[in-house]
Amino acid sequence: MSTYPTTPSQTVGPYLHIGLPWPDGPYAVDEDVPGALWIRGTVHDGAGATVPDALVETWQADPEGRFDHPDDPRGARAHPGFRAFGRCPTDASGAYGIRTLKPGPVPGPHGDQAPHIDVSVFARGMLNRVVTRLYFPEEEAANAADPVLNGIGDPEARATLVARREEDGYRFDIRLQGEGETVFFDV
Repeated sequence: MSTYPTTPSQTVGPYLHIGLPWPDGPYAVDEDVPGALWIRGTVHDGAGATVPDALVETWQADPEGRFDHPDDPRGARAHPGFRAFGRCPTDASGAYGIRTLKPGPVPGPHGDQAPHIDVSVFARGMLNRVVTRLYFPEEEAANAADPVLNGIGDPEARATLVARREEDGYRFDIRLQGEGETVFFDV
């Protein structure tokens, strides 16, 4: 009997954005929900070039800091039109946008976590997604006490996780590697 070597791991191909978008796409909340805002940004590679075929995915708590998930025994409160999940392919200029609600603080085993949104990025040339967090600039006290954010010793690296306020929401650019690389977590 012959033995064959294991097939090597493959990177995400150039057509990943065809199979991963979902029906609600970039709308983690319906457009007409009061308080809805946009999270917008651009995905860059290590050379600083934009990534026109990445996919940005978000998952978050509701405005009271509750998750609609079995691991959260408090359960999410009813927020009509709020899905807590968004997925947006980048366009030809590497830009993405997710419509959502600002989450509340989340209780954790080592203290409350500041309001944040979990962000995953899928892109060609990567074996696995990368995972980061978006924090809000006006939450200075909560950010200063957040155990995850403060686990990052370098202030410049920590700053890559704080979005910038814009007129209709926030800007969160993502740098996959290189100078100014966004902090990614090993999950």
